[in-house]
Amino acid sequence: MALDHSVTAVGFWLGTLLPIAYVPVILIGIDSMSRFSLFVGLLALHALALVVGHEYDGSRTR
Repeated sequence: MALDHSVTAVGFWLGTLLPIAYVPVILIGIDSMSRFSLFVGLLALHALALVVGHEYDGSRTR
């Protein structure tokens, strides 16, 4: 139960903070296949984090 809560919490916070990583990638530019792959990987990781962290209790107002 504690592991499940920890994984959900990590997913929530990763989903919340991961868009910060988009900024340098976009500012540098997506002009090569490796940078495009990095950007797509970040998007996929972000989507996974949002799915895993959507049930995090700390995100709800009480």
